[in-house]
This record gives sequence, C-alpha cells and structure tokens, in this order.
Amino acid sequence: MSATVAAIATLALATFAIRAAGPVALGGRRLPRPLSAALAALPAALLTALVVTGAFDRDGALAVDARAAGLVVAAAATLLGARMVTAVLLAAGTAALLRAI
Repeated sequence: MSATVAAIATLALATFAIRAAGPVALGGRRLPRPLSAALAALPAALLTALVVTGAFDRDGALAVDARAAGLVVAAAATLLGARMVTAVLLAAGTAALLRAI
C-alpha cells in the first residue's frame, strides 16, 4: 500500500470516527444545516481524492497515461448521463485500447 493510499484511508477512518462521535457529543441536538451538508460531502471528496491520485500519480510524479484518459472518458460519460457500469466499462476499454497502442 502506497503512502498516499494509507494517508487517504487514515483520513477516511478519522472522518467516520468524527461523524460517529458528533451525535454522541451533541446529545440529541441537530447539527446546523451547513455543517451537516459539509459532513455529507466528505466521503465523496475523499473518494475523489483517492481516484485522482491513483489516476495521475506514478512513483510520486505526475503521469498522464491510459489511466488518466480512462478517468476522463468515465467522467464525460457520467456527465452525459451514462450509468456507472457503462462509465466504468468505457474507462476500462479506453485504458486497454491506449495501452495496446
């Protein structure tokens, strides 16, 4: 496991621990709406960070290769309304095609 993946996994666990401790500390009171929205967005942000570092990092340096192209194709397919399975298959196909060239 690379240091980046370990750091992101540690941050994800810390995020969930903090989220679990919140209701206990509040004692049944509700969180303010902006804070609740920010906490709801954290898992998606952490997952995005993991995907982006995995797609653009090779041995600690910026790498724009087949993985990055696959990520761009998946993002475009998702924005155009494709289902997640379709986006993943398109990304895998793009990466495989570019690696074969």
